[in-house]
Amino acid sequence: MTNGGDGVLTAPSRVDDPVDADWVERYSVPSREVYRRTLTELAEADPRVFCLDTDMGGLEDGFAERLPDQYVNVGIAEMNLMGVSAGLAAGGLLPYANTLSGFAATRACEALKVDIAGNDLPVRVVVTHGGASSGHYGPTHHALDDIAIVRTMPNMTVVVPCDAAETERAVRATAGLEGPLFLRLGRGATPVIGDASAEFTLGRARLLREGGDVTIVATGPHPVHMAVEAARALAERGVSARVLDMHTVKPLDRSALVDAARETAGIVTVEDHLVVGGLGAAVCEAVSAEHPCPVRRVGVPDAYLDFVADERDLLVHAGVSPERIEREALEVARL
Repeated sequence: MTNGGDGVLTAPSRVDDPVDADWVERYSVPSREVYRRTLTELAEADPRVFCLDTDMGGLEDGFAERLPDQYVNVGIAEMNLMGVSAGLAAGGLLPYANTLSGFAATRACEALKVDIAGNDLPVRVVVTHGGASSGHYGPTHHALDDIAIVRTMPNMTVVVPCDAAETERAVRATAGLEGPLFLRLGRGATPVIGDASAEFTLGRARLLREGGDVTIVATGPHPVHMAVEAARALAERGVSARVLDMHTVKPLDRSALVDAARETAGIVTVEDHLVVGGLGAAVCEAVSAEHPCPVRRVGVPDAYLDFVADERDLLVHAGVSPERIEREALEVARL
């Protein structure tokens, strides 16, 4: 790995690099578990770090027991969560506001927009159950429009880690962020992608596989894993697919996207989000302005997933699958 003049790694680790078994075991757990552990460590080192809870479960057993003076449970009151967090941040503290993604982006949208983003305050809004990861609760708890909503808010940084290891890196990398953050996590455990030496640089996509025929850009746990699965299948068919883990949706890595547009036949985006307004839309905005190329968007269609199922099953039903990614990539590569 080499380091560029701006301090950004120019040769990040690839997904097929050897991995350490102990490291894999440590991070083969739900991202929210690793987040809670990391947050507690940050708060122990910095008394300005506060944890604001909404009866989420888990935080009161770990964080609150160890740091009761830095823990506030506002109850199931998401609008209030945003207001209290904004007040603490305005007073010089570093609040981490915890709730479900659907509640933060929709139920508390006005307070998130006005109180936090509108005042450019260093509130870290950390949400779980992003995308279709709360599929067992049904469509009322799906968060398939959250990225579209929060990325339109000025000052807001939007990060979507692909696994538990990247979650820890993201939490530590954004600890000193001066403005607001929306950190979107899933619910259950997902496979670890990459290796222990991987770096997290805010605003820079992580290159998981080299490729010169087509580029697959994905964000979030299942989409990134599906993208890697599809790339491996494409390789068996003689198609070289570049895979980018776009963990930072805002600010978007426009440089990596423009390179992909110039160096490959086109881009396939993958996300556990509606095709309207999410990663695919952001990628289209970027390349159409700087280097137009074909873009195929693999995401949830403009419809409600009005039934109960496992997250991956819901996504596959909606057309988000390795097989669909492979088909779209083949079509792009042959254009």
